[in-house]
Amino acid sequence: MEIIQVVGIGLISTILILVLKEQKPMFAFLLATATGILIFLFLIGKIGMILSTLERVAESSGMEMIYLKTVFKIIGISYIAEFGAQIVRDAGQESIASKIELAGKVLIMVLAVPIITIIIETVMKLLPA
Repeated sequence: MEIIQVVGIGLISTILILVLKEQKPMFAFLLATATGILIFLFLIGKIGMILSTLERVAESSGMEMIYLKTVFKIIGISYIAEFGAQIVRDAGQESIASKIELAGKVLIMVLAVPIITIIIETVMKLLPA
């Protein structure tokens, strides 16, 4: 069970961080960041599996791949922005974390505009003139 490994890494790191925080706060922050990256790397294989499965389903349904790839990019931006904001927040920089989250939201909207446009055009074609 992978979750036990992830929780174990998290608990061990947390204990080490609590011990280090008093004497070496910079090392504690680096350990927290490294732990987050390690957990993320642990999950990359699972994420790849999900993406390939969704890609196969989209191909079999006849969906244009450009839309699915755009959704994948949007999901990626949201995860990366959240991960980055949490690391910055752990360092005590709440205002920078908020700016990272804002940038993620704006970039998501930029990518979503073509999809929203297609949806609106499709709805307009379905409505009687």
